[in-house]
Amino acid sequence: MNANLYALFERHFPADLEQPFLIIPNGRVISYGELAAESARIAHALVDVGCRPGDRVAVQTDKDWRVLALYLACLRAGFIYLPLNTGYQRSELSYFFADSEPRVIVCRGDALGVVATLAQHAAVLTLDANGGELGDRAREMPDTFASVHLQPDDIAALLYTSGTTGRAKGAMLTQRNLASNAITLVAAWGFTRGDVLLHALPAYHVHGLFVTTHCVLLSASRMLWLAKFDAGEVASLLPRATVLMGVPTFYSRLLAEPALTRESCRGVRLFVSGSAPLLTETFEAFRARTGHAILERYGMTETGMNTSNPLDGARVAGTVGPPLPGIDVRVVGANGDSAASGVVGDVQVKGPNVFNGYWRMPKKTDEEFTADGYFKTGDLGEWVPDGPGRDYLRLVGRAKDLIITGGLNVYPLEVEERINQMDGVVESAVIGIPDADFGETVAAVVVGKPDHTLTPASIVAALKADIAAFKVPKRVLFVEELPRNAMGKVQKNVLRERHAAYEPAGGEA
Repeated sequence: MNANLYALFERHFPADLEQPFLIIPNGRVISYGELAAESARIAHALVDVGCRPGDRVAVQTDKDWRVLALYLACLRAGFIYLPLNTGYQRSELSYFFADSEPRVIVCRGDALGVVATLAQHAAVLTLDANGGELGDRAREMPDTFASVHLQPDDIAALLYTSGTTGRAKGAMLTQRNLASNAITLVAAWGFTRGDVLLHALPAYHVHGLFVTTHCVLLSASRMLWLAKFDAGEVASLLPRATVLMGVPTFYSRLLAEPALTRESCRGVRLFVSGSAPLLTETFEAFRARTGHAILERYGMTETGMNTSNPLDGARVAGTVGPPLPGIDVRVVGANGDSAASGVVGDVQVKGPNVFNGYWRMPKKTDEEFTADGYFKTGDLGEWVPDGPGRDYLRLVGRAKDLIITGGLNVYPLEVEERINQMDGVVESAVIGIPDADFGETVAAVVVGKPDHTLTPASIVAALKADIAAFKVPKRVLFVEELPRNAMGKVQKNVLRERHAAYEPAGGEA
């Protein structure tokens, strides 16, 4: 059987291809038939400019429905799809293009000049809401295309990690990786043809491109397609949706919208959050406001989704649920032995969803896998019991974010949770700052509510009464907001760089 991921999607298309796939709030409806025809035309256009199976197609464009057609075109023709964050600048693009050596680069019209100077031997085509040059080339092409026969381990997509601890790495995701994860999620989250997914995420990463779109394609359902997240617009569209997938920021901003009510959410069966930790305060506030418990799950660029709170059953705030079917997740101590419940250790994952390795980095790939085939996620976690024989995973931070002060380990989440529960705090981030005596000293960066009366000294005093002294921040800074990447994750590396030379005011320690 052809392992081409598009062939799997095509087998699940509705019999009537006039059924909607995308509904754009301006009134445009894209049917399954139109999606299939446009992806075929784009596939022919890419072949016409020299693309062959295995070639990379790098894409940095605004969010338009044709981006999905382009993605499917690459799958159909056996090209490796390389989506790029729209915020990447010249130096970043230069690295990605040099490392991946794409045959074709697809970009916005206003970026053509910059991209063309970096393209080297690649063909550069524009794509925009009016079609761009790629659309022009595709317009006269045939609207059918025979999907290339592929093997399960053939690469479908190349996604670069953030590179916060070194140069960015390209994760090679195979046909099997993406297909297995999609099939698992459709079953785990109960997707059916009647679902309508409200899509307000970017379309260049695992969450917004794979998790959302694949669930819809495999269930022959549909999406409400927004160019970007706007809390007011999302709240107004909830009565037309059955599923919303988002990052924690979506939910905190929705809570500020008067239109978010139990009635507006009456038809929504599932709210999913991921890509960054969801605050327990947000989880509880959302449940109180809407009657819905947000389903939090855990995934990575290299693995897709690994664990999930259950569709039916308890969704536990602050946890990401048990492993998904067919995926093995373990927490191990420093000696490599499995850690008992409540003991923090390294999270490792094994399953058909786990990537094949890093692009042109065999040594780095070998370093990131154990001898028995588990991927070292770099996350720290612990098992939290939820009844006999059932544990939920609780993430406590990234291994690189672990603070070692005076030889003692401090897990940032443990301190952050306590600070976040204080009256007047919106959120916080706890980081380690270099210290001559202790190696690192604990620092807290806090976002306060506009009318808060907190001081560094009051936060320190409250923590000293609750946790061991070595965990208490020696430095507390108030800021208006925390730096985040496109997925809403707090960029602790940025915080460490900004505040490494900060000296505490009197009364903070």
